Amino acid sequence: MSEPAVAGPAAEAFPFERTLAEEVRRLVGRLDAGQRAWLSGYLLGSIGMGSGAAAAAAPSVAPTATIVYGSQSGNCETLAKRLEEALAAVGVTHVVLDMLDCRKADLDRARHLLVIVSTHGEGDPPDRARPLYDLLHGRKAPKLTDLKYSVLALGDSSYEQFCETGRRFDAQLAALGAKRLHERVECDVDFQDNATRWIDAVVAQMVAAQGEAVPAAASIATHIRPSATVATAYTRKNPWQAPVLANIRLTARDSTKDVRHIELSLEGAGIHYEVGDALGVVPRNHETEVAALLEHLPFDAESPVEVGGASMSLREALTEHWDIGPVNRALFERYAALSKHQALSDLTQDNAKAQLEAFLRGTHLIDLVSDHPLEGIEAAEFVRILRPLAPRLYSIASSPHATPDEVHLTVRIVTYESRGRTRGGVVSTLLAGATDANARVAVYPHRNAAFRLPADPNAPIIMIGPGTGVAPFRAFIAEREALEARGKNWLLFGDRTLRSDFLYQTEWLDWRKRGALHRLDVAFSREGNEKVYVQHRIREHGATFYAWLQEGAHIYVCGDAQQMAPDVDAAIREVVRTHGAMNDERVEELMLNLQRERRYQRDVY
Repeated sequence: MSEPAVAGPAAEAFPFERTLAEEVRRLVGRLDAGQRAWLSGYLLGSIGMGSGAAAAAAPSVAPTATIVYGSQSGNCETLAKRLEEALAAVGVTHVVLDMLDCRKADLDRARHLLVIVSTHGEGDPPDRARPLYDLLHGRKAPKLTDLKYSVLALGDSSYEQFCETGRRFDAQLAALGAKRLHERVECDVDFQDNATRWIDAVVAQMVAAQGEAVPAAASIATHIRPSATVATAYTRKNPWQAPVLANIRLTARDSTKDVRHIELSLEGAGIHYEVGDALGVVPRNHETEVAALLEHLPFDAESPVEVGGASMSLREALTEHWDIGPVNRALFERYAALSKHQALSDLTQDNAKAQLEAFLRGTHLIDLVSDHPLEGIEAAEFVRILRPLAPRLYSIASSPHATPDEVHLTVRIVTYESRGRTRGGVVSTLLAGATDANARVAVYPHRNAAFRLPADPNAPIIMIGPGTGVAPFRAFIAEREALEARGKNWLLFGDRTLRSDFLYQTEWLDWRKRGALHRLDVAFSREGNEKVYVQHRIREHGATFYAWLQEGAHIYVCGDAQQMAPDVDAAIREVVRTHGAMNDERVEELMLNLQRERRYQRDVY
């Protein structure tokens, strides 16, 4: 059952209008002398180059390198900027393009195309990579016989279609006549080392293409001057130990879900973030899980093993560095080869795919080790088959202007039973246990430039966030209220029940009363005889939804990528088709334009 949509009183007038010059002065004023000197040199070296829509104004002479990136969580964009800095340091002309902004003309002009792309879901391109992917695979694909290229593919080996998007880009570019400048490099969740090697290799190739001496990889790295801000000092390998200020359960005790509101202190860290960004939480396997696994392994817990060139005990490596949770197909195949158990080898055959899928369902590493023990191998051989323990990214649920020196998260605690054991999400259970007065959590900021509020504070926004997907929208409203933005705000929230699962209910109602939230529509799927989801509310209020779009509204979607996001996308297209009286071709054109204008942004996972 949906609450009635109520339009609150208009917010007070926005206190000032920012011009471009004012913005530049404000930003430059925050830099010290060293940073200003670096920025000056960087801009001088970038004259004639641009990114995004600005690339259309680039000079007619093609740059030596064209960097295109397709990112879902921001990692590919970060790597594109690292590559850009490396090329600038050695004097290679270049242009950087979000794949969403890369047109056929950009491909026609390109001499060397450097592709950085991740794989989303089960082998799909990220949202912002889809237009370029479709262009290259469609009837209008350009001939690229004069092009040289290389692909850096990011993925997660826990998915069967590992790095599939990068592989498809690589194969299609070759099919269109392009020649490989450097072989494709694939990266798992711990991508930094492989990415660095690829960047060093392609930069060396670019320098060689200009007929200059190729610098050593180390000398390339020394030319890349990192930003001097403290924010970039904190990474997965060097996290901020954030004190826990609050750990509050948001769902009722009778809810089927345990969702927490967690507040962390940034005081003294110097970390700066923007709404829309995420916070990386460094994972650590629970000591009891590690001890239970070690009981089934034929190694001493203190056996020395190597991780990233450093020697440490097996216990430490299993605690801090390796994933000891669910088993995927790739890990299973490596374990089968290492253990030499015939029963496992039989499941790797092509005719046993269904049986293997059934076997892997709910299977953790400890199940594999206890049921099919290892014999006659060293601890170092065992850890080499394991996947790195990946950090977890959580959408930030707070505004730095509303709550300075704090960062808030909305976390669902994952627990379940499987094979007679209680299982839990590595990071969510770690956060669930961070309740005592001295609790700290290892975190680092993760930039997400693809999920940003409109630059115009008067622009209306529509936020669609079921469940914990509502987290960034709590930050959006807090930010707009703190900055006195007067654009209208509409939230569509969904969950199971009104009484037990309405996350941040008091805050939304208070914001609506104060006029910061102009419209609120909710959908609770376990209320009433029929299941109602946010996509039903979009259709139900289709005329109003389309009217907001006509007024320049920006649409934001956050949450589940497998079911919710496609269903919401279909509902939006139906609304546009119906209330805009458009055919399918015009609907596709409008949706693509909304993406390119940054008026349709999704943070889905």
